[in-house]
Amino acid sequence: MARIKAKDTRPEMIVRKIVFGLGRRYRLHSRMLPGAPDLVLARDRKVIFVHGCFWHQHAHCPVARMPKSRLEYWRPKLEGNLLRDAKNLRRLRRCGWQVLTIRECQLSDVNDTTTRIAEFLHVKTGKPRSAGKPVRPSKHVH
Repeated sequence: MARIKAKDTRPEMIVRKIVFGLGRRYRLHSRMLPGAPDLVLARDRKVIFVHGCFWHQHAHCPVARMPKSRLEYWRPKLEGNLLRDAKNLRRLRRCGWQVLTIRECQLSDVNDTTTRIAEFLHVKTGKPRSAGKPVRPSKHVH
């Protein structure tokens, strides 16, 4: 259990890359907010959680099945995660934050996830953003 990462996981890195690619900047794991959301877009009062299907018991997901051994340990632990998630979600919404939860299994379709995130952030996805500074027209007209 000590080797299981809570931050900088592969699913989280994928979501961070998508959000950055959409031209949005964010803070990571703000301990000042309930649940320490994975990405915090403070200007928009929006947060994104990236949940592992097993740890957050994603309904109807094959990865989220209950272990067959040591149920007396796993059941309260995983059910406690669900209760804590619901409590944090309520607290964030009560404080005026909008919340998007991305599940690990949903990242298999990156295009769909990008569309969901873009809609949540109200970002258009039609054209890729240009890199660098915009080109200014020359002052000298010939």
